[in-house]
Formats: sequence, C-alpha cells, structure tokens
Amino acid sequence: MPIKSLIFLCILSVSYSAKSQPKENKIQVLNFEQLEPYLHKTNDTIYLVNFWATWCAPCIKELPAIKQVEEKYKNEKFKVLLVSLDFEWDLTSRLDPFVKSKNITSKVFLLNDPDQNKWIDKVDQNWWGELPFTLIYSKQFRESYSQPFTFDELNSIINQKLNNL
Repeated sequence: MPIKSLIFLCILSVSYSAKSQPKENKIQVLNFEQLEPYLHKTNDTIYLVNFWATWCAPCIKELPAIKQVEEKYKNEKFKVLLVSLDFEWDLTSRLDPFVKSKNITSKVFLLNDPDQNKWIDKVDQNWWGELPFTLIYSKQFRESYSQPFTFDELNSIINQKLNNL
C-alpha cells in the first residue's frame, strides 16, 4: 500500500473515531456580567437555571431530578442551565470530573465572581445566597426557589408552564 494511502486511512480513522465520541460538555468560566444575559432570555423557551456546587449535598441530591426533567422535555421549548459556584481552582480537579462522572449534558457555567453582594440581588431580590437556588423563567413569567427539588415537583412545575405557553 502506498504511503499516501496509509496516511489518508490513518487520518480518516482518527476523524471517524473523534466524531463517534460523545459530545464533551465544556464548562465555561464566566463572571456575572457574562452570565447575566442567560438569566433574562426573551425567546419562547422556558429556562431552568440552577445555582449549585459540588460541595453542596442538597444540590447533588437534586441533580438527578433536574437531569430527568431535562430528558423528559428535551423535545420541548425547555432548557437547563447549571451555574456552579465552585471555586475556579477546583474546575479541573473537582467540577469537570464530577460533571463527566454524572454524565451531565446540560450547559454548565462556573460563576467566577467573588463579589456575591454585588450580583445576588441581580439574580433575584429574594435570594440570600443559599444553595441550591433555582430560577424558572420565560418571557411571560419568572419564579425563584430556594429549595432542592424532586423529579415530581420539577415535572409538575415545568409541565404546567409548558401547557400555559
């Protein structure tokens, strides 16, 4: 076999195997100014924005419920955004491995903005900074919750909101 053909087959093989790999969930590190537009979308989609951290036990407990709701409504006008409040220095050692091990496919942001006093009220006037904290909003409504959810609770809220669109 000529060397050019062999090289072509190697490139084709690498390209094919890269395409067949599952999509990597790249965690974006943002400050609040960069995150804020994601909290105020005005399209026809319902957004669930969950503020959480890997060190927060109630947050970890509710993640499977969020994943289930996201999977159930994947063909609807519904999106999940996860905003981690982990420390930026834990991105590669803790957050990224956690996201991969839990097979989280939601969009994940790491909010790297230590001045919580400046931005917590901009997220929601009623939020005191406790975790987990969830916003569920669309252009027609905006609700916030300072509690961990079960699948049934989230499913009920999202189902009702989608039916009212």
